[in-house]
Amino acid sequence: MSASSSFSRSDLTRLLRESAGEEEPGLLDGDVLDVSFSDLGYDSVAVLQLIGLIERERGIQLADETVSEAQTPRALLEVVNTVRGQAAA
Repeated sequence: MSASSSFSRSDLTRLLRESAGEEEPGLLDGDVLDVSFSDLGYDSVAVLQLIGLIERERGIQLADETVSEAQTPRALLEVVNTVRGQAAA
């Protein structure tokens, strides 16, 4: 992956499925960007696994406090893309 490529919703969905599976097929395909991870059925352990996958795949380090504030897929996408933008600068 190039340093300039953004982290997309499809990237996040793929890694969510990889890290924790999906309770109901298609659950992540709807309008879920503003639904909390807990309401989507992802507990804190699943989110931590997701963060680890993102960090390894993208070659970035996400601050614990920043990640803990990202309670929805949209918020996490924003955090990852902000950190990636800072790393590329």
